[in-house]
Order: sequence, then structure tokens, then C-alpha cells
Amino acid sequence: MWLQVVLLIVGFALLYYGAEWLVKGAANLARSLGVTPVVIGLTVVAFGTSAPELVVSVVSSLAGKSMIAVGNVVGSNICNIALVLGAAAFLMPITADKSVIRRDIPLMLGISIYLLILSMDSRITRIEGVTLFAGVILYTVFNYYISARETRLAREASVRETSARKDTEAAHARELVAEAEEELEEIGIIESRPKQILLIILGIAGVVIGAQVLIDAAVVIMKTFGVSEKFIGLTIVALGTSLPELATSVVAALRKEMDISIGNLIGSNVFNILSVIGAAAIVRPIPIPGGFFESGLVYDYLVMLLVSLLPWLLMRGDYTIRRSGGFLLLCCYAGYMGYLVYTV
Repeated sequence: MWLQVVLLIVGFALLYYGAEWLVKGAANLARSLGVTPVVIGLTVVAFGTSAPELVVSVVSSLAGKSMIAVGNVVGSNICNIALVLGAAAFLMPITADKSVIRRDIPLMLGISIYLLILSMDSRITRIEGVTLFAGVILYTVFNYYISARETRLAREASVRETSARKDTEAAHARELVAEAEEELEEIGIIESRPKQILLIILGIAGVVIGAQVLIDAAVVIMKTFGVSEKFIGLTIVALGTSLPELATSVVAALRKEMDISIGNLIGSNVFNILSVIGAAAIVRPIPIPGGFFESGLVYDYLVMLLVSLLPWLLMRGDYTIRRSGGFLLLCCYAGYMGYLVYTV
């Protein structure tokens, strides 16, 4: 039993460092090829931060552990908002951009509802997986278009005076570009092309091997304690794949250098549903053992929807989640964990 716990920790470590190496190598390679920081952030970094969930779910699907695949995504999305965002806001109030309220959260809710509809027949087919994965392509293109437009405004503002409204948009665009460049600097600059490629290879190997070790250990633990695949996916696996975001957010808040973006967490949730579930279903159709309603998975989906809606309700006034809002989100996560343990 202790061996499985050690293997579980090793699996999480490989996932974490594999994702770090993959992002670092790919971001530097893209930079050396002349790709702009904003595009790198929307593609390489976005993929890297969701790589643990993606690989774990695909490996679970291939192994016939479909409830771990689905539970990982649903649990990670709940964890990202209720635990990660809740802990960060409890330590330091967080202010979001207007676009989060007007565009990002409604989009996340719409995609979550679409996943719920697809799951009602207790199966996510390959065709449905294709529609989900096509959605992440459209989502990336849309974000690229928005970022390219804002970057263009920033460049135009630097050469001539503009109207007051355009000045505001350009200032936001300059801030966006600056944040993307700062994010690249934090990742670390590597000039050597062979080192960049080596990091990418090591990163891919890390997340793939880590996912396999994690799934194998989780299955043994599941059998030992007699708990369900769903419980393992919604708790241990989901929390483990969200630990990097949690650690980063809490440390930043404690240092009062809180630059966490609610938009990034929401984008991660959208990416999880569209690309992770989509890719897993394309590799192998995802059945829901026991039925979507009979297994109780419908309640986990409803919790995901409720938790996704809460930031929108908390930020409607001044676009800020205060400590009280962060505490409410943490209480939701604690209550949900209590519910899972009670119904195990």
C-alpha cells in the first residue's frame, strides 16, 4: 500500500515537472522561431498548463477507466475555481477585467452545459469528441484574433494620438503584451536549440510516464479501499493535476504579488472540457458506467456549473472577488469534498 502512495507522489511529480519542461522548451523554441509572446501564451503555455489533465484523461480512456477521465476534468474544473481561486481571493482580493464577466464566464457555462447534454445518454461518442475538440480550435483562433487586435491597437497608439476610447483599449493591449512578455521571462530564456528540443522531449516523456504511473497507483488504491473510479478521478487525480496552479496562486498571494488572472483559470476550464474530454473521446468513446443519472455523476456536473457561476455573481458590482467571496468558494469546495466522502 505504501508503495502505491509513493508511486502516486512520483506520478504527480513527473506530471508537474514534465509540464514545466514542456512549456519551457516549447515556449523558447517558439520564441526563437519568431512567434510573438501573446501567441505563445495562447497556445504553448495554455496547452502546457492543461497537459497533466489531458494526458491523464487520454491514458485513463485507453485503459478503459472512463470515470477517471471524466472525473479528472470535472474535479479539476471545480478545484480550479472553488479551491485555487477561492484560496487566492481569501488571501488577497482579486479584480478581473470586464471581459471575464461579459464573455469568458458565460462561454465557460455554455460549454459546461453542452458537456452535460452530451453526457445525458451515459456515453460520449467519437463524433461528440470531435465537436468538443473542434471547439478548442475555434476558441484558440478566437482568442488569437482578440489578442492580435489588441496588439495592433497598442502599436497604433505608440505612433499617434487616438480617441479616449481607443486610448483605453490600447492601454489594455499594452498591458496584455507586457504580461505575456513577463510570463516568458518567468519561464526562463534558453538560447540553445538542442536544449529547447531536449526539454520538449523530456517534458512529453514526463507527462506520459507520470500519467501512467499515477493511473496505475490510483487503480490499486481504489481496489484496496473499495472506492469508485469516479471518486478517485474527482478527488485524488483532480487535486493532483491542479496542485501546480494552487501552489503558484497561494505563494503569489502570500507575497502580495497577486497577478493571478481569473481569465486564465476560466480558460483552463474551457480547455479541459473541450480538448481533454474531446481528445479522450476521440481516442476511445467514453462510457459512463452505471449511467449518468444512476451513478450520481449528474450531481458533480451540477456542482461544476454552480461553482462556475459563483465568480460571475461575486464580481457583478466592481469586478472584484473579495476575501468573503474567496471564503465562500473554499466552503463550497470543503462541502463538496464532504459530500464525496459521505457518498463513497
